Amino acid sequence: MSDPDAIVTAVKTGTLRAVYPRTVGRNARLGSHGSGGDTPVVVIETNTGHRGWGLVEGQQRDASALVGRPVAELIDPAAGVLDPDLHWLDIALHDLAGMLMDLPVHRMLGAAGSPTTPVYDGAIYFDDLDPEEQPRGLEVVLANCAADATAGYGAFKLKIGRGNRWMDRESGDQRDIAVTRAVRKAWPAAKILVDANDGSDCTGLLNYVDAVADCGLYWIEEPFLDDAADLARLRTHLDSVSPDTLIAEGETSPDVEQVMSIAADGHLDILLMDVMSFGVTRWRQLMPRVREIGVQASPHAWGRPLKTLYAAQLAAGLGQVPIIEGVPGHTAGVDTSSYRFTGSALTVPDLPGFGLPVPVLD
Repeated sequence: MSDPDAIVTAVKTGTLRAVYPRTVGRNARLGSHGSGGDTPVVVIETNTGHRGWGLVEGQQRDASALVGRPVAELIDPAAGVLDPDLHWLDIALHDLAGMLMDLPVHRMLGAAGSPTTPVYDGAIYFDDLDPEEQPRGLEVVLANCAADATAGYGAFKLKIGRGNRWMDRESGDQRDIAVTRAVRKAWPAAKILVDANDGSDCTGLLNYVDAVADCGLYWIEEPFLDDAADLARLRTHLDSVSPDTLIAEGETSPDVEQVMSIAADGHLDILLMDVMSFGVTRWRQLMPRVREIGVQASPHAWGRPLKTLYAAQLAAGLGQVPIIEGVPGHTAGVDTSSYRFTGSALTVPDLPGFGLPVPVLD
């Protein structure tokens, strides 16, 4: 670290508000996702005048215990956060290390990927089912895609699995098919991804695949609860009817070793562990194995627009990430102008840390 004597002098917490461009509806398991929300933030200050900051997810501990500790005891720039109990400060500590080294996070991670990574729109939910008293139908899904396309997105992830909770299974499956085919017709050149949020079963998913095989899906995410035999069956079926379609897994409380084993057997293509709750440090530890078994990663980023920026830094730093999840919207009080979002891709800045000025916290 460029200043090995840096010592933490203060840890400040607060909240920032994420704002989506519209209310985001249901998925296969959960109700409305709302129009944004508050999220915890931490700022770490040092005696050298440097500050690092970031969003926080998961269990938080007593941050005041960091005061008086050398930064070198908290994070090794070559490996990440040193104490597993401090992983909830993963983003802020990586940002601080970058500030102390005058180095962007992606360069700290090795600059193994391109600084520009394709982005997909992760905000296409079951808005066709709302409001319950007068559902808007398929047209609102197309309108949402059109709005996000105007904002720059050229790839769309569609939620499927309406028959898991909100419609009877047959009607829900037919609506999933109709939505997929309608979006493909409207955007013939776009990447289309689908996400069942574990709301299907293997037989139902195979029937869906047959019905949309000519749509050229980029990937199928979280098709059903993790099961090695079912994922092998899905991969074999895709190889026969849509061989270029990838299978993405690992977002929801994954058994990482099980997921890695399934991937090593050739039945998973993309690993999705979250950019924050799994974290940058754990991704740094895991990525050599990901590369060794020949699969790829796309750290889950839904929920907060800033998580897309963190995922872009990880992609540029570690490589092996073909596309990242975009969260349309903004974070109040945060200047993100150093990141360039053009042509359905996001370019990270060559600025220290995550390249985001420290905001004023609520």
